[in-house]
Parts: sequence; C-alpha cells; structure tokens
Amino acid sequence: MKPLLVALGATTAMTLPALAMATPVTFTTTLSNYGGDGAYLAYYVTDAQGQYVGSLWMAGGKSKYYQHLVGWYRATGGNVAEVNGITGASVGAGRTLEITLDLADALFDAGYTLHIDSSVEKMSDVPSEITVPLTRAGAGQAVAGSRYIASFSYGL
Repeated sequence: MKPLLVALGATTAMTLPALAMATPVTFTTTLSNYGGDGAYLAYYVTDAQGQYVGSLWMAGGKSKYYQHLVGWYRATGGNVAEVNGITGASVGAGRTLEITLDLADALFDAGYTLHIDSSVEKMSDVPSEITVPLTRAGAGQAVAGSRYIASFSYGL
C-alpha cells in the first residue's frame, strides 16, 4: 500500500490519520436497462501513477464472480480481504445505487482517480467502465458509462 494510505475506515472510507479531514461523498450510479441480471460493480482508487490505492465499495456479494471485475481483480490479485465489510447487493438493470462514504480530503485535487468496473452474468465484463479524477470541480458532473452504467456522479 502507498504510505499515504493508512487504512480503510470503519465506514468503508479511505482515511488519513491526522493529515486531513474526511468529507462525506455520495456516489450515485444509475444503470441502463441492459436486459440482464444484476450488475456487479467495483469502486476503487488509483494514484497519479495509476497504481492501486484501495477499494471503496463492491456491489455484489458472491466472491466467485469478482474475477469478472477485471481491473479491480488485476489490481488486487483477487484479494477478497480488500472488500471485507464493504459489499452490498448487485444492482439491477435500470436501478440506481447511491452510497455515501467518508473520503479523506487529501484524495481530492491530488491526482487520484476513481474507477468503476462492471460485470453482468452471461454478458461482457467492462474494466474501468467509469474513470473520473477525484476533484472538487468534478463534483456534480454526470459521466456516462460505456455499457451498463447510464450515468455516474459524485457529490460533496
């Protein structure tokens, strides 16, 4: 792990001890009506060099399917400990997932990127379907995905 990142906090948030305050950040992900089973989504962060920093959330509870979240799986080596305690149900077509996490202020405007990998059973896997730099200016800006995610935004 990077020296800057100490731990994933109890509320599934990335925190830094004594270096910064945490900000509640709400991620809103709306899926398109793609006509398949519920989507698995992996939310994770990389640094300015593209190196994995940590996992924020995993939508989908069966670890046997995590290998289909290709970017996340490659970055973590499939280590399910990376998402212990930060998982929820898969997200159905046309549904919206809204989660609020406390993220360290130091993650914003410092070169960090949020990635969302997606996968649906019997359909294609999409590594980094969403990639957005974590910036204060990007808050509230909707981004379209390329396959299953109709729109994603985050709010501070």
